[in-house]
Amino acid sequence: MSGVVKVAAAAVAAALCAVVVRRQSPEIALVLGAGACALLVLYCSGALRAVMELADKLAQAGGLSPQVVEPVIKTAGIAIVTRLAADFCKDAKEGGLASAVELAGTALSLAAVLPLMGAVLDVLSGLL
Repeated sequence: MSGVVKVAAAAVAAALCAVVVRRQSPEIALVLGAGACALLVLYCSGALRAVMELADKLAQAGGLSPQVVEPVIKTAGIAIVTRLAADFCKDAKEGGLASAVELAGTALSLAAVLPLMGAVLDVLSGLL
């Protein structure tokens, strides 16, 4: 719980700084927002690593192969990065670029899930 309070406090402080700076220099405010975003993601990387380790343990306990679990983790990572990048583009008033990032994220997510879809197809073929 204290981690989320730290992240929220840092985000609010960075947002307030960006609002103040934006009046004088919108470009610097954008860089400030990007830097704060990068620092918050780095701060959370330990938690993300712990989630990945737990997912691996659960997969091993459930007898799932890495070929099944890896696409799910990749897709989650793609979703997180896509959301951050698209929101950053929207803040920069680049709505078209944000839409392109979202489309690219969708395409890359589908590509990452292809091995899982193939495994499901193999299982279904074996049942028939």
